[in-house]
Amino acid sequence: MADNTNYEILIAGFGGQGLLFSGKVLAYAGLLEGRELSWLPSYGPEMRGGTANCNVILSDTPVGSPIVENPNVLMVMNGPSLDKYESAVTPGGMIFVDSSLISRKVMRDDVTVFYVPSTQMANEKGLSGLANMILLGALVYKTGCVKEETLAEALKKVIPARKAQLFDANMSALALGKEYVQA
Repeated sequence: MADNTNYEILIAGFGGQGLLFSGKVLAYAGLLEGRELSWLPSYGPEMRGGTANCNVILSDTPVGSPIVENPNVLMVMNGPSLDKYESAVTPGGMIFVDSSLISRKVMRDDVTVFYVPSTQMANEKGLSGLANMILLGALVYKTGCVKEETLAEALKKVIPARKAQLFDANMSALALGKEYVQA
């Protein structure tokens, strides 16, 4: 990315895909790194199955508005979200696509696109429901928006105590995403 100090990230898809959780992990990692940040969740009319998106801004300077209108990083987990937000990404930005759920390709040639079959990978590896974290692992590795080491610490803070047993599965999912885009 051209400006490594300012990430305006939009994470979008259907409610129930863990998008807001992904954004929360990212925001918490930024907090642990002492970054200026904003985390703004948004739900459609119904949570599960409706639209959901999350604006995350990670910056080295104070954040003026929590709303991301022109993201330089877009993570999408359904076709309608790609249709809606593809044109908003700044030239030179990055788009991370769950290619198991989105069959079409990004139509722009002024952005870098990563097609990660995260839902399929999650199902094959017994990590059902963690496609969001696979895609997040790819995003963090490729953008460098937060340090990978900070993600583990952030996860420990964000996963509720009653679900602490999910820590290892989440870490595995993040690693799968990284490995996929490394290859």
